Amino acid sequence: MSATPIIKVTGLGKTVRLGQDSLTILEGISLQVNTGETLALVGASGSGKSTLLGLLAGLDLPTSGDIEILGQSLTRLDEEGRARLRAEQVGFIFQSFLLLPTLSALENVMLPAELRGETDCGPRARELLAQVGLSERLHHLPPRLSGGEQQRVAIARAFMTRPQLLLADEPTGNLDSKTGDTVIELLFRLNREHNTTLVVVTHDHELAQRCQRQLVMAAGRLEPEALAHEAARIRERL
Repeated sequence: MSATPIIKVTGLGKTVRLGQDSLTILEGISLQVNTGETLALVGASGSGKSTLLGLLAGLDLPTSGDIEILGQSLTRLDEEGRARLRAEQVGFIFQSFLLLPTLSALENVMLPAELRGETDCGPRARELLAQVGLSERLHHLPPRLSGGEQQRVAIARAFMTRPQLLLADEPTGNLDSKTGDTVIELLFRLNREHNTTLVVVTHDHELAQRCQRQLVMAAGRLEPEALAHEAARIRERL
């Protein structure tokens, strides 16, 4: 029996209005990602990678096509349903960290669990910060942390709710190469230990090569070779 994909994208398109005109950002995207896989979305700036990642997270809705996450169609869920799915099953790591500057590292990591109504989440947050090497920075505010330390806090935060799916948008984009290498090692180690599925948008060649698969995007589409590969994978699972 074939594996059930954690992500199933079918005929996805995204168009936005610009005055009287429209701009096509994504067109005809179909792909599947199975549980435990690591996938890199690569391509030039403006190719639609981050837009696709945001759609996978349910942060926006497509103009056409469908996205299923863990068997649930995002287009059939209302905003509250998509927010609940994100809170329960999806972790997101941003290039710009997006830590709350008035909260300590520990409080930033605890926040997703607290928003879900969980209590006594301090021990898990401390454990995750220890795993990313920040036991001595628990009570530091983000402005007192380096860029690499802030990204490690963001990674710990993303794992706080034990997500089945982790989405990362240029997680090394604002880091120097040495710090980026450290973050890459940390990301894949935690990914293995927590058995999550990872989809990452990146320009970082080393990060992309660490993933099991790489899909190349250009002008809002999967490039022909990547598209043919995905079509073959999808047919194998029918």
